[in-house]
Amino acid sequence: MSDSKVVVITGANRGIGLELARHYAVEGFAVIGVCRQSSDELASVAAQVIDGVDVTTNAGIEKLESGLAGKRIDLLINNAGLLQDEQLGSIDFDSIRTQMEINAYAPLRVTEALLPFMGPGSKIANITSRMGSIADNDSGGRYGYRASKAALNAFGKSLAVDLRPKGIAVAQLHPGYVKTRMVNFGGLITPADSAEGLAERIASLTLENTGSFWHSNGEELPW
Repeated sequence: MSDSKVVVITGANRGIGLELARHYAVEGFAVIGVCRQSSDELASVAAQVIDGVDVTTNAGIEKLESGLAGKRIDLLINNAGLLQDEQLGSIDFDSIRTQMEINAYAPLRVTEALLPFMGPGSKIANITSRMGSIADNDSGGRYGYRASKAALNAFGKSLAVDLRPKGIAVAQLHPGYVKTRMVNFGGLITPADSAEGLAERIASLTLENTGSFWHSNGEELPW
């Protein structure tokens, strides 16, 4: 692992996270998959799996830090996420709070905790959603998901500003409408196609375009 670039991926046991793990393993990265419960598929491609990690808790973050001791992180992909639906007139505010914890606060929590493992040239990719775009919202609904991804975008933009002097670039990336369990496999593209596009955006991420909000197909998205 010491001779390879290291990528840390949260929510790596299935879906987009698993496909990103597969992609970077083929690229020669040492993949460190982070999840609550591992999978055989992840174990087959990862150089290391740190499971039993709830990224919304202090204990989970401490376990993650411990598992990464002595390593340098070249790429951090904050991928773990949750999509739930709320209907106006019967909004479940506990659902909104949960999505905020997982989709917004956890990536910020993970990033802050892992900064000591990163240095000039490291990159951070936050897997967000175009549903977090306020300008792009023409269908309403999904209050918790939209708000949590908008918050993640705001966090990511501030991280980009604060980390640029340290030589660390940050991107907010929309994976596309992907055929995963999150959307009952009703998407338009496969996780593999999404991972390929996301990896292309990450490869093109520099300190000059840090803080950008991109679709996996290369389109720059409005805030």
